Amino acid sequence: MLFTHRADAGERLAEALRHLRGKDPVVLGLPRGGVPVAFQVARALGAPLDVIVVRKLGVPHHRELGFGAIGEGGVRVISEDIVLGSRLGPQDIAAVEHAEEAELARQATRFRGERPRVPLDGRTVIVVDDGIATGATAAAACEVVRAQGAARVVLAVPVAPPDAVARLGSAADEVVCLATPHAFRAVGEWYQDFSQTPDEEVVLLLARAAAEPGTRPPGPTAEAEVEVEVEVEVDDGRLVLAGDLALPEGAGAVVVFAHGSGSSRRSPRNRSVAADLNRAGLATLLFDLLTPAEEADRANVFDIGPLARRLADATAWLRRREALPTGWFGASTGAAAALWAAGEAGADIGAVVSRGGRPDLAGARLAAVRAPTLLIVGGRDSTVLDLNRRAQRELRCENRLEVVPGATHLFEEPGALDEVAGLARDWFTRHLLPS
Repeated sequence: MLFTHRADAGERLAEALRHLRGKDPVVLGLPRGGVPVAFQVARALGAPLDVIVVRKLGVPHHRELGFGAIGEGGVRVISEDIVLGSRLGPQDIAAVEHAEEAELARQATRFRGERPRVPLDGRTVIVVDDGIATGATAAAACEVVRAQGAARVVLAVPVAPPDAVARLGSAADEVVCLATPHAFRAVGEWYQDFSQTPDEEVVLLLARAAAEPGTRPPGPTAEAEVEVEVEVEVDDGRLVLAGDLALPEGAGAVVVFAHGSGSSRRSPRNRSVAADLNRAGLATLLFDLLTPAEEADRANVFDIGPLARRLADATAWLRRREALPTGWFGASTGAAAALWAAGEAGADIGAVVSRGGRPDLAGARLAAVRAPTLLIVGGRDSTVLDLNRRAQRELRCENRLEVVPGATHLFEEPGALDEVAGLARDWFTRHLLPS
């Protein structure tokens, strides 16, 4: 494996692009997997980040063969040679374009929302993907970007086969590729973690980049003073788990995250909430409750007792390192593990927050919880909302149920996750930080 995950690839790719730092670049990520890589590049270069939505126009009887591409702003790039060779008439072209235009508009709205596109006129534009197989989509993206007014186009990817890189030299002014292995079959082979990038992660990363001063040069910043994140090995006494510990300067408390089913410390939702807590002066620890081998067995996700013990053991490890008041933030089944552990005799936890949680899975342990508990549920997550209302009746500690109107289980609606972060921040600062 060359790269641990897309964020690692992005950080390393940014090092190879440092010569563009003073060129006032714009970074564009190809959805979906290219955006997490592009996010790290944009952050390192102090550049604005946007998504480049491109739809290839495929020959109707041979979809893999592209006769052109379309992009936002009415950009249309057509290969007349392929059109003639494939004997495509105006009606054939119009039918393909019509179908792809609808999908182009849907994706652009889904990823960017109401934010306008970052202007490209006269700019150096860095097009980023997580890797290249054939290069057809990357080539189309470069052509669309140039048609949108870019003065210089740089294509940057972590890994690609040598022949694809050679072909793309005609589409971009510069191609930056960290590795060109000859034994190349698929991009995913060169990543330890190449799990699918969900739409909501793209949305969150773009929103996070838009909220930060995109053209801010690298160096000491307000954020740097807050977010000092290091990778750690969480030794719970039985095995070692990977974690990310963020320690704001002068942090007065720490929040440990217990992830839900099918999630990990890389969860974009939990990382977004953690960043908000960091800005409020709270340290955070995000770690993987399960090893990769354990995640393969779905039953482990719902085995709440062992998850609760692992959370408690990880918290004990953290306290040996940082003697701070501690809270737990749990999502889905992770919330059940947090409440189960909080109900143990001698549990010394200052506060618990559950996001879209399954507190019902903590069962009889709910009545023994003493930590102030906040339950946050989406208003449109009707089944989970009902389970939380029932669980709340079992709690004997200080507690509150907050319903985020219009939100579904993943809180992916605009502003929903921000509300979750604000509620969690207020709950933790109130119960963990000295007045």
